[in-house]
Amino acid sequence: MVKLIALYKQPENKEEFDEHYFNVHGPITEKIPGLQKMEVTKIVGTPMGKDSEYYILCEMYYEDHDALQQGMRSPEGKASGKDLMGFAGKLVTMMIGEEIK
Repeated sequence: MVKLIALYKQPENKEEFDEHYFNVHGPITEKIPGLQKMEVTKIVGTPMGKDSEYYILCEMYYEDHDALQQGMRSPEGKASGKDLMGFAGKLVTMMIGEEIK
């Protein structure tokens, strides 16, 4: 299993970010072919009780690297990427990970 991971820093306006993320970006992303599961976690702090510089972590699961690449090349994947850069390009860090069994 391969994950595309998106880690978002704290936005200036959380209400606007949430409105766009959950009502526009999420629904676009969920339509990407090959996406098996999408989990979104809101970061609420650190183990030391401090505020985190991060706001949201999104994990998008694919069967393998080929499925991920095909999904990213699809019209839905391109639409998701374009939307992401438009509303959170300066906030997001993208990573690819492999689950360890």
